[in-house]
Amino acid sequence: MSPTPLVPPPCPHCRRGSCWTASTPPTCRCTPTRPSTSSARRCEPPDTPPPHTPHPDTAGPHPARGESPGGGGVTPLQRPPSPQSAQYGSCSLRKMGAMEALELLDQLVDESDPDVDFPNSFHAYQTAEGIRKAHPDKDWFHLVGLLHDLGKVLALFGEPQWAVVGDTFPVGCKVQKSVVFGDTTFRDNPDTKDPLYSTEYGMYQPRCGLENVLMSWGHDEYMYRVMKFNRFALPKEAFYMVRFHSFYPWHAHGDYLHLCSEEDLRMLPWVRELNKFDLYTKQEELPDVQQLRGYYQSLIDKYCPGQLCW
Repeated sequence: MSPTPLVPPPCPHCRRGSCWTASTPPTCRCTPTRPSTSSARRCEPPDTPPPHTPHPDTAGPHPARGESPGGGGVTPLQRPPSPQSAQYGSCSLRKMGAMEALELLDQLVDESDPDVDFPNSFHAYQTAEGIRKAHPDKDWFHLVGLLHDLGKVLALFGEPQWAVVGDTFPVGCKVQKSVVFGDTTFRDNPDTKDPLYSTEYGMYQPRCGLENVLMSWGHDEYMYRVMKFNRFALPKEAFYMVRFHSFYPWHAHGDYLHLCSEEDLRMLPWVRELNKFDLYTKQEELPDVQQLRGYYQSLIDKYCPGQLCW
């Protein structure tokens, strides 16, 4: 079944503004939850590949933000990785299975999302079940629905929610009007006055491809790094959907298309398909997690088994 057209999402200012004050510039009221991490173990890159074979649709490596892009899509003025990317991108914080990470989200309510007031773990099952009903033959897509927000565990590792949740956007080029609070929060940002970074293309070349674009750090990029580091046996579409599902200025508003490659445009319908279920499966009636757990554990065992590095 091909992805169906996306219903335009609600105004991003209404959807994503619940954690901000009305001051100018706005400030965030988010407060992080900090569980004990005394038992955390550092992860090292695996000496040998994991026991499962990569999905045949997975095409090659997925360059991480801030790494040297293979296509030479940016200028020599490319910025270094952010401190968060350097700290968390190596996936050396702790080890745990995917289901354990999902259960951690029992402790997290996303304060940037006014549509939910229940733990994010329930939203994961709601999204996955919506996808399962619409795409019964794509079990890997069911798993993507379950795992797409697991990067939010960063808010349980000591990061404030404003640095983890919410929409993402490219840095190093002009901020488009569709970026949430873009007309207020960037007033004092020196990039807006920089002769390069304030231009439409900024430090990038036309159609350089999103894999060569430095994005604002958040749970999307972190979970993508976890998937890549642990070699999830999922198709390339899965990596794309997780990495860019919060990039609303692109997939919901049509901005930043001048930076997109043909591959990005081919993947766009899949990102929109995930977004449809991410947005429109939220409901007060919570799923029976105990009944569903066995099925989704079988998908974890198939595509990303065992202890993972985070």
